[in-house]
Amino acid sequence: MQFNVMTQLGLRDKHSLLDIGCGSLRGGRLFIPYLLPGNYFGIEPERWKVEEGIDNELGRDAIRIKEPTFSYRDDFKLSTFGRRFDFMLAQSIFTHATQAQIRTCLQEAAKLLDTLLAATYFPGPKNYEGTEWTHLARYRPDFIESLATEAGLTMEELDWPHPSGQQWVVFRP
Repeated sequence: MQFNVMTQLGLRDKHSLLDIGCGSLRGGRLFIPYLLPGNYFGIEPERWKVEEGIDNELGRDAIRIKEPTFSYRDDFKLSTFGRRFDFMLAQSIFTHATQAQIRTCLQEAAKLLDTLLAATYFPGPKNYEGTEWTHLARYRPDFIESLATEAGLTMEELDWPHPSGQQWVVFRP
């Protein structure tokens, strides 16, 4: 699903992609082989998840050939790579994140994004107000859009079904 969404939105092998919360490489297992060497970047707080994805989904040869870059942090500082990106993806990240984390992510993305950030979130009647990463965070669509506007981004909803009921959105500079 992630691969289909991103390629429909224009991602091609020559583009750079930052996969925010890349985890065990559910999307990375398709993006890494597709993208030209050195064009996949993943940020994930849990190194062991990425290592399991490499060992169980891709193999070390794919890593050697395609040269993806990973950063292991939980603060949404996307600038850790010291570069700009054509595309970014945050699939099932805002569904667990606090308001502050989403704000940081969008502000960081706005500084480094050339084309678009595709993300998902769970729409709800009120916003999650907790201060910790959570199992399920819901947000009002107008609130997510206000965070985008605050960061200098525009937001549009995608008409793309998600198996868990999340809403796909696209942020653009």
